[in-house]
Amino acid sequence: MKVAVVGATGMVGGVMLKVLEERGFPVDVLLPVASEGRGRTVRFRGQDVPVIGMEAAIAQRPDLALFSAGGGTSLEWAPRFAEVGCTVIDNSSAWRMQADKKLVVPEINGDVLRAEDRIIANPNCSTIQLVLTLAPLHKAYTVERVIVSTYQSVTGTGMKAVSQLENERKGVKGDMAYPFPIDRNVIPRCDVFTDNGYTKEEMKLVNETKKILDPAIRVTATAVRVPVTGGHSEAVNVEFANDFELDAVRELLRNAPGIHLLDDPAKDEYPMPLIANGRDEVFVGRLRRDETQPRTLNLWIVADNLRKGAATNAVQIAETLLRQGLLRERVASA
Repeated sequence: MKVAVVGATGMVGGVMLKVLEERGFPVDVLLPVASEGRGRTVRFRGQDVPVIGMEAAIAQRPDLALFSAGGGTSLEWAPRFAEVGCTVIDNSSAWRMQADKKLVVPEINGDVLRAEDRIIANPNCSTIQLVLTLAPLHKAYTVERVIVSTYQSVTGTGMKAVSQLENERKGVKGDMAYPFPIDRNVIPRCDVFTDNGYTKEEMKLVNETKKILDPAIRVTATAVRVPVTGGHSEAVNVEFANDFELDAVRELLRNAPGIHLLDDPAKDEYPMPLIANGRDEVFVGRLRRDETQPRTLNLWIVADNLRKGAATNAVQIAETLLRQGLLRERVASA
């Protein structure tokens, strides 16, 4: 199987390579792709693999392409890969809200995938950890309204933002990813502002949650950038149609795939980016009733945004295709 990783030299692309290797995904030929990759290599399974350009990768007719190179690149090139029979799993926002494209978190809706799906959308990082937590609760109690406030790692912006944070902590001047310092600061803006006063990141949480779980769910969000590198955190307030018992909620989450319940405040056990960093689980804790109104739950969710929030979820989609025989069917019929 030929697997292309588009954006292989970027932050998420690098984690994709790591996750493919860790999970033993059946890569016979790796095609690392980057727009400025000439002369560069990436490390995979102990070997240095040369980085190639888009046209060279398409010419090799890969079976699978994992894209993490930005929305504009995906809009231009994902269809080109799909035209040669490649299945594309795209990490950008380019295809997520298009009606004919699947938006997939495998633990929730992996069963919607079909052999004819040539471009599959990977949800936003902050959305993945939210919906993975809400899914079993929605099934049991019916989620009516969600208020989510995010505390998002600078890794969600990219290498330039990580360098800005590190430079500021060292007292070194350098390029700025944000219009303000991020060290010792929080910035109530992730992505650009839209006409309604919300940022694109906030609207991704709204729209993607509805598409994945239920269009009837009312969602409102505030997304904030914080000086952290280990993962995204979310304070979530969930109103249900049906009442719940906290012990039953804990049991649901404890047994839900992809969730790690960490909820013992008396022992100072609750999710933090320090715990989630480098892990694939979504960590959930600080469960408590909202005492201001009925049928409402407060909880705290943390996940490594580069792994389950991006690379791992994309690889899990590919694994789901394999498990369901969809990639094998395509390769066999090519």
